[in-house]
Amino acid sequence: MALLKLTNTKDSIFSVVNNLVTETGAIDLSLGKTDFPCPEKLADMAAMYIRSGYNNFAPHEGIRELRDVISARVKRMYNHYYNPETEITITAGSVQAIMTAISTTVLKDEDEVILFEPAYESYAPAISLNGGRPVYVALKQPNFHIDWEEVRKMISSKTRMIIINSPHNPSGAVLSDSDLIQLQHLTNGTNIVILSDEVFESIVFDNNTHQSVARYEKLAERSFVVSSFGPVFNINGWGLAYILAPGKLMSEFRRIQQFQIYNVNTPLQYALSEFLQTDDSMKDISELYQGKRNYFNRLMGNSLFKIVPSQGSYFEILDYSNISDESDIDFTFRLASEYGVGVIPVSAFLHEKNKLKMVRICFAKNNETLELAAERLRLVPSLKK
Repeated sequence: MALLKLTNTKDSIFSVVNNLVTETGAIDLSLGKTDFPCPEKLADMAAMYIRSGYNNFAPHEGIRELRDVISARVKRMYNHYYNPETEITITAGSVQAIMTAISTTVLKDEDEVILFEPAYESYAPAISLNGGRPVYVALKQPNFHIDWEEVRKMISSKTRMIIINSPHNPSGAVLSDSDLIQLQHLTNGTNIVILSDEVFESIVFDNNTHQSVARYEKLAERSFVVSSFGPVFNINGWGLAYILAPGKLMSEFRRIQQFQIYNVNTPLQYALSEFLQTDDSMKDISELYQGKRNYFNRLMGNSLFKIVPSQGSYFEILDYSNISDESDIDFTFRLASEYGVGVIPVSAFLHEKNKLKMVRICFAKNNETLELAAERLRLVPSLKK
């Protein structure tokens, strides 16, 4: 039974913290909920397509109009052409895309998948559900970087996939050109498939450029690339994402997806495809969130927290090692109960207990929320003698 494959999987701390925030009335810096609305024009288009009767099933690979727009956008950004007919599929959110990609690749028990911790909570359960074995490689402090020599030592004849995530959730770290070149060297001459989670590709700071695997021909030919317009347009709740892959991988992906979900929300696909042809608001999104990051970090200047500055996404790590020796879960509960701020413990992204004194915050908030949260966090005293 499938449930038996997840006997070692923890209950979701995200649900627990969400309930904690609700019960305590804490300021919610925990989940990836933005304070910003969907663009009015996009909302109007969605309503128009619903009223106009675009409410039947879409093709299981997604409507052609949206796949065409994505193909043109990816070619413009990364100079790599994905055929919209055979190499782009619309999915019911990024988690479903990741799950299906892993199902496509992990073909037999004990296939190994390398992933980097802290890692988004859905990766390891998806591997286990498909009979594979997660192989964990710890990201190195202080900036959550990858030790590629360690990765080389972890690759075995059973390695079927390597999962990367940039910009990274929870830390906001961003992979460099050097990182992708080293990954390319490690996988050349192998049958290893890359799964690249690039959901926050449009949110990169400090004049850096997102390094998609699509930029690297030898990586692109062995990779699934998952992305979404959800974080850009504040439409995560629409459940729309997409995946890119060469035809040989995508044909198997589609074969599996058609038995999982078949259809992705039809009118919202049409609305998004039209909106993307007429709107260029994505170009300002990095500037918006870099400003939010900088503002929050200035507000936290006199606190006892150490900040690990985000390089991308709208997440950031706060290190509380100067404050307490509590576990990050205990600290999270106390922070919500006594100071009214909700955060996520970094252990939610790890497969076993750890000594990290870190929590994740989301700074995709209006200034008033950031100001009040920082005011409360500055009041947290040290319990260390």
